Amino acid sequence: MSAFLEDRIAERLGGINFGKSTAVYKFELIKRAKAAAKKAHPDVTLIDMGVGEPDWPADPIVVKTLAEEAGKPENRWYADNGIPEFREAAAGYLEKVYGIRNINPEEHIVHGIGSKPVLAMLPVCFINPGDILLTTVPGYPVTATYTKYLGGEVFNLPLYESNSYFPDFEKIPADVLKRSKLMYINYPNNPTGAAATPEFFSQVVSFARKNKIVVIHDAPYSALTYDGRKPLSFLSAEGAMEVGVEVHSLSKAFNMTGWRIGFVCGNPHAVKAYATVKDNTDSGQFRAIQKAAIQALKHTEITGRTVEKYSRRFDLLVAALRELGFDAKKPGGSFFCYVKAPQGTEGGKIFSSAQEFSEYLITESQISTVPWDDAGKYIRFSVTFEAGSREEEIEVIGEMKRRIEKLRLKF
Repeated sequence: MSAFLEDRIAERLGGINFGKSTAVYKFELIKRAKAAAKKAHPDVTLIDMGVGEPDWPADPIVVKTLAEEAGKPENRWYADNGIPEFREAAAGYLEKVYGIRNINPEEHIVHGIGSKPVLAMLPVCFINPGDILLTTVPGYPVTATYTKYLGGEVFNLPLYESNSYFPDFEKIPADVLKRSKLMYINYPNNPTGAAATPEFFSQVVSFARKNKIVVIHDAPYSALTYDGRKPLSFLSAEGAMEVGVEVHSLSKAFNMTGWRIGFVCGNPHAVKAYATVKDNTDSGQFRAIQKAAIQALKHTEITGRTVEKYSRRFDLLVAALRELGFDAKKPGGSFFCYVKAPQGTEGGKIFSSAQEFSEYLITESQISTVPWDDAGKYIRFSVTFEAGSREEEIEVIGEMKRRIEKLRLKF
């Protein structure tokens, strides 16, 4: 049966060669490595610091609201582009947390079934064949993937520590700028943990205006900031509403990854274009989930408790990594610690890539991390590891340190 379809698959997916590639997606490699480690060492607990999902479930008040709303007859209908109450709650949230006023919920906000579909649909609104997307790397690939699906091209903006993990717009060639229509940025950044500054966002607005580029700011970690740093929205920069949109998710700040709810806010014309594509793509998130999300957006103390936990874990993790020889720093935001991979081990092992080190770490120490080789050899530790108490957090970090010490790493 499969032979019948071999030459029917779209070229964007590989055409006749679809399914024949031997390349394995990075996160699939990690999944396989974890399974192999568990099988080889069934008596050793895997320390999973690669996972990018909160270890806490959604708050009881959110779950209770869903349970109450799920059976109500009025919630059974298609939600299409969202219920007004959710848009209003999102506007209230942006004002309360980020100080953004003068948002018209009807014109500036539309919900999404999580931020991932939003990031997939936005290129459909702007990219024609031959247009270029500027995107930061390392980073989340969905917008770039869809740009390529549409016949567009992708120009990577590498994030280096020497530039505080901000893109260097001066290094974009003139011929690339001429064809650039869209730019994807993400702060606090996954995986570097870098947080944006008001000055950087102002620079982005100026750059976008000058070059007529639409900005997509992906902000799932924007409320997760530490040590007195206040959450910062791209839309708080003067002129940002004119040049782009910001994509918010309840997954990280409210521990609601599987609930699939978020929203896009910004330029009314861009939001309307997204709503048009969305209207032809899905029929909206279940109304009961939207109503549960409203409760989350009203209870920002949920995020406060989450931030307190992650901050505490970062203090433990960074101290341990530094003692092990890593040049670790507490990030400005997100729940990731991004560090240079070691050169090898004192026993003569050499790591030619972060991928090699990450595989070695899970094989030899049963510690899972995520490697990044896009802009240097780095690995990402996450503080979303399983631990039910402060004592367990100390125990997990202590065990991680003991296992890595045995490797005798060289930097």
